[in-house]
Order: sequence, then structure tokens, then C-alpha cells
Amino acid sequence: MAAFYSFLYLFLSAVALADEGWVGVNYGRIADNLPPPPKVVELLKAQGIDRIKLFDADSTVLAALANSGISAVVALPNELLSSAAAAQSFTDQWVQTNIARFYPTTKIEAIAVGNEVFVDPNHSTQFLVPAMNNLHASLEKYNLSGSIKISSPIALSALGSSYPTSSGSFQEDLIEPVIKPMLDFLRRTQSYLMVNVYPFFAYMDNSDKISLDYALLRDGPGVVDSGNGLRYSSLFEAQVDAVYAAMSALKYDDVKLVVTETGWPSKGDTKEVGATEENAASYNGNLVQRVLTGGGTPLRPQDSLKVFLFALFNENKKSGPTSERNYGLFYPNEQRVYDIPLTRAHVQGGPQTSVNGSKAQVPSGDLTPSSRGQTWCVANINAGVEKLQAGLDYACGEGGADCRSIQPGSMCYNSNSLEVHASYAFNSYYQKNARARGTCYFGGAAYVVSQPPSYGECVFPTGY
Repeated sequence: MAAFYSFLYLFLSAVALADEGWVGVNYGRIADNLPPPPKVVELLKAQGIDRIKLFDADSTVLAALANSGISAVVALPNELLSSAAAAQSFTDQWVQTNIARFYPTTKIEAIAVGNEVFVDPNHSTQFLVPAMNNLHASLEKYNLSGSIKISSPIALSALGSSYPTSSGSFQEDLIEPVIKPMLDFLRRTQSYLMVNVYPFFAYMDNSDKISLDYALLRDGPGVVDSGNGLRYSSLFEAQVDAVYAAMSALKYDDVKLVVTETGWPSKGDTKEVGATEENAASYNGNLVQRVLTGGGTPLRPQDSLKVFLFALFNENKKSGPTSERNYGLFYPNEQRVYDIPLTRAHVQGGPQTSVNGSKAQVPSGDLTPSSRGQTWCVANINAGVEKLQAGLDYACGEGGADCRSIQPGSMCYNSNSLEVHASYAFNSYYQKNARARGTCYFGGAAYVVSQPPSYGECVFPTGY
């Protein structure tokens, strides 16, 4: 009996873990100054990012991802939809060239067929579901259909109604021709709907009506849905549930959802209200904490949130307003645009970063004093042992940090914890330099938090 309960506990734990929320990042490459794919893979691994979404199936990127442990969603671009819909021979060749020769060494978990096809004036929606069916048949031909999902990212503009959330419904002219056939396909193949969700656009167009706190997932009174009585603490959750409500109205309650794009620009034109670095840090940081520590949405509390942030880098060749080139979490030189936690280890298992309205640290060469209140510098455990050790050696050596408390026999000494030693040394260096910008980076091995680190009796100094 004890063995049975032990097995049951492990089984239930595995099920719970499998349905945990997660955060990935979109890796766009519309730029002429980005690091080569192998360097990008190193950056992803150092930051603990284990899921990315691509906008094509570039062979150099897929090759660089081999044996990295990073899962990828690849894409068949809009311009190939008509060919993919016309003949399975085309999708057979596409799967052989872009999927089969890389999988499973490269962990390809899904194919995004097109992107926001319904709002693309150059491509008819009539090709979408036939292309998805042909791709699925090609995956079956290569014995990959059980491992790789197929879906298509839709924009919120596919909804005819989204407010109040409970009134969510798809545009009438899309339902019979494409929405229902696509949802039937997703149900049949046990896949999920891909949705791009951008509270920024709603706030920018309605800043006189929508609270900035509500748009940035900050604490506040929230909004009560007049239709179902549910209280929404953020616009993001309300928008996601509007899509769930639209699916429910068509009797597809069993189809799940993944947010394939969401983000907030750190810079914009004058008319792009709210496009600031502070707001971008607040939105993305609060969203990561919400996804990795919370459950589902008010309408689907049992379905954990799964999100791809947009985007990994600022992309200097993107067209359109200034914001389009400033969604990145990182500059092309691999430094962060702002500092937020990106992994469960930082949100749950380690010191937490409060980004509720506070301006995030910019890890650059600028050594002007930080404008933030009380802050500490701690180790990024996902940076790897080599980076942590190198940062620790510098801080306690050339950096001049006070490292006496992490020597053998001292209060903060722990022979088995490089994280504690590095955090203490990084923080000492950071405080000694008056918390100046750029003094809590150490090549990506450190980040700033606004809550005091807690490592037993070890007390971190707050200034010198």
C-alpha cells in the first residue's frame, strides 16, 4: 500500500508539473546587428530561457539549437500558405527540409502555420486550414505527428466582441469559413489555439478609459465583468478570457490556449502613449511573476497560463512606428534593456524582484546612481557556475567588495552554496558603488531585487 501511495504521489506531481505555467520568448531577427545564432543560444541558456518561438524555420537557428535543451516553435510563413494548401507534396518537402532533419536533436514542439492570417490583406484565409491539414499529414508520414503540434497565431482582432469579457465572440464572417474548421482541427489533433495578446494597444488607444495599473498587472481594484460577475485584476487576463469566451460560445471549451505573443515597448513615438522603459519592465516583470506563481484566468482557473514574451531583441530593421523596434528584453549587444526575473527559480525559489511600478535596473556602462529606492544585487543562478565564479572572483578581488563574511567560519559562509557567496559579493560591490547603474550585471550573472535577500542568518549590507 505504501508503494501505491508513493507511486500515486509521484504521478500526481508529474501531472501537476506538466501543467505548470511557463514563459518563453519570441526570437525575431528583422535586424542587421544581432549576434549569430550560436551566441543567442548561449544567451538563452545563461538566462534560463528554455522555450523560444521563431517566425520561420531558419536552418542556422535550428542547427544552433541542437542539443541545447531549448524547445522551439517554428513557423511556416504566410507567403507559403497557398502552396502548402495546394499539395501535400509541398508540405512533405517542407517537413523533410525544416523539421525531420533537425528533430529530435533540436526540440521542435510545434509549427505555427502563418501569423495573424486574418489581418493580413495579402493572403486569403481560405488556405489556412487546408495548409494545416496537409502539414499534419506530412508529420504523420514522418512519424512526427504525436510529438509536434500544429496551430496558427491569431490576433485579438479576430474577435467581434471582447468587452465585457464574457461577451467574447469571433467575427461572424470568420466563424463558418475558418474558425470552426480550425478549432475542429485543434480538437482532433489535441493541439491548442495560439493567440497574440497586447494590452499595450488597448491602453494606447483608450488611455483615458483604461487604468495604467490595470494594463500593467499592478495591484488595484480591478474590473468586475458585468456579464459573469468575475473580477479581473489585469487587462491581460480579461483579453485572454475573451478568447476563451468566444471558443465557449462555439462549444469548444475543451480546446486550450497558448499566448504566442505579448509584450510592451520600452520606447515609442509621442502618440504611442505608455511606451516607456519603466512600463515595459513593469508589464513584462509582473506578467512573468503572474504566470509562474499563479494558476489560470478567472474563467479558466484550472488551465495554467503559457506565454511567449515579445521579444528577445530590439530589432532595428522593423518597419512602422518607433515602438516596433523597441520590444526587446535585450539589446543586440546582449545586455538587458531592463532587469526582470525570467525563470521560476527567480520568481519562486530565490529572492524575488518587485517590478510593481519600479524602474528596472539598466545593465549598461552608465554609472550614474540608480534612482530606485532600497535595492540589493543577487546572483542569477541560471548564468552557470563559470560566470558566477568569475563574477565572485572579480568582486572579491579587483572589485574591492568586502567578502569577509563569506570566508570559512564567518556568518555567511556555506561551503556548498556558490549562489550565496556570489550574491553576497555582488551585493557588497553594488552597495559599495552606491547602487550605480551597471554595477549589478557581472556579464549577466547578477540582477537587482527590491526585497532583502534571505539566506538564513546571513544579513546583506544595504550601504557603505
